[in-house]
Amino acid sequence: MKHYTDNFAYDNLPSLNLQPDYLCDLPQFEHPEMLNCVERLLDNHIKNRNGDAVCIRTFEETWTYNDLFEKANQIAHVLIDDLGLVSGNRVLLRSANNPMMVACWFAVIKAGGIVVATMPLLRAKELTTFIDCAEISIAISDSDLADELNQVESKFLKQKSFFRNGDLDQLIQSKPKTFDKYHSKSDTVCLIGFTSGTTGLPKMTAHYHKDILNICEAFPVYSLQPTKDDIFIGSPPLGFTFGLGGLVLFPMYFGASTFLIEKPSPELILKAIEEYKITICFTAPTAWRVLTSKLDEFNVSSLRKCVSAGETLPLQVWKDWYDATGLKIIDGIGSTEILHIFISSNEENIKPGATGVPILGYEAKIVDESGNELPPNQPGKLAVRGITGCKYLNREEKQREYVQNGWNITGDIFKKDEEGYFWFVARGDDMIISSGYNIASIEVESVLLTHEEILECAVVGLPDEERGMLVCAHIVLKDNNKASNELTESIQKWFKEVAAPYKYPRVIKYITLLPKTETGKIQRFKLKEY
Repeated sequence: MKHYTDNFAYDNLPSLNLQPDYLCDLPQFEHPEMLNCVERLLDNHIKNRNGDAVCIRTFEETWTYNDLFEKANQIAHVLIDDLGLVSGNRVLLRSANNPMMVACWFAVIKAGGIVVATMPLLRAKELTTFIDCAEISIAISDSDLADELNQVESKFLKQKSFFRNGDLDQLIQSKPKTFDKYHSKSDTVCLIGFTSGTTGLPKMTAHYHKDILNICEAFPVYSLQPTKDDIFIGSPPLGFTFGLGGLVLFPMYFGASTFLIEKPSPELILKAIEEYKITICFTAPTAWRVLTSKLDEFNVSSLRKCVSAGETLPLQVWKDWYDATGLKIIDGIGSTEILHIFISSNEENIKPGATGVPILGYEAKIVDESGNELPPNQPGKLAVRGITGCKYLNREEKQREYVQNGWNITGDIFKKDEEGYFWFVARGDDMIISSGYNIASIEVESVLLTHEEILECAVVGLPDEERGMLVCAHIVLKDNNKASNELTESIQKWFKEVAAPYKYPRVIKYITLLPKTETGKIQRFKLKEY
């Protein structure tokens, strides 16, 4: 059944026979037909007279649940009255982690729109790709990030609005602080997350209202046991589902609060933990390493839960943090397709070095190329199914690759031991995970190939103790005589100007010929040996 006026998302969903099997037979994962996740996450706090409780903190300001409720309602009015939103329209959000970004997120869903949150570092070309793929008609942005958005040229983008001394700040002044939220259905798409692929265009992952609430009953209940007194903090952008869950959905589901930092650094995270008595921290393994090295400068005794995701957690990083604090970092693996963490542990069942076991609501196994389950300790593909699962929009071929025999095939190589713990082995594709960022080789290559001096290139990931992996570009120049350190620096500087800086090649190697098969396919495995 079509749920919106604009049925782009519905029309592009994979058919049910191409979707994974869902496991939602537990009562906490059952929902009524009519459901808007905003009611549970935000509106109910007002109804239950919890509106004066702190919801969002920053170093500069404090928002109560009522503050967020009213601001989201006003922005929802702007979306409909001034920006012309109709139900089902996709709305691009562009901002660092701040209270207005959260208010806009809730406003879009209240108004019946679909959120497409992006990372601040994305450039105009990347934003254009997102807008064209999702046929996005409205964009709301922090004015500090206006430059790249204003360079976007797309036939789909009709309206732009800016906060932080922008037009949105003026428009909301006259709007009511109440709003009748859109009457959505539990299986209505409310969020689209873009995920990098190793080939072609980025993929759009669709998530329902019930998916948003289901993940709040899964990982946090299993691993964190949050209370309303908890204060969350972390480094991942809200454009990542890891960040969205850990810094917005989970704290608000339990009536807790979150601390947001626009440009999080280890020093600022530690400063906030000390000053505001933070209790739960989400960040990537590379950040945990740095945090450990600076513990002598800060008091982190308020922390009770530490979560790592984005890339595998090295055992040494876990040990160093534990030795310094007595706290066990909870490792986990999730994906944009499945929305959040699905294999993890809690303090009672942690096995250092292992990622963990399937959490409440999920099951997992290790399979071979034919989908047959493998015996213990034999590496193979990680297969997962549960309360959420992959729903690529308009990408049937990729949907068939990711979902096989009712299971989500994540692209990771794992092994399972005799006790049922899952251990990371390797990535099964050409994805580079550096400092918690997923970087597809093809994306870096497509940018490099626009450089006037570059004839061919191929990008691989190199192991790195600090970042997990480094982006390494093997480049064939149009004129090999121009290879130099000066050219390397010039290419790196140029890259950071035209694409997200975190994707830039930290290592550049000049070669005269790329290794290829007879059919012309680049042999990336050989490049990793160079």
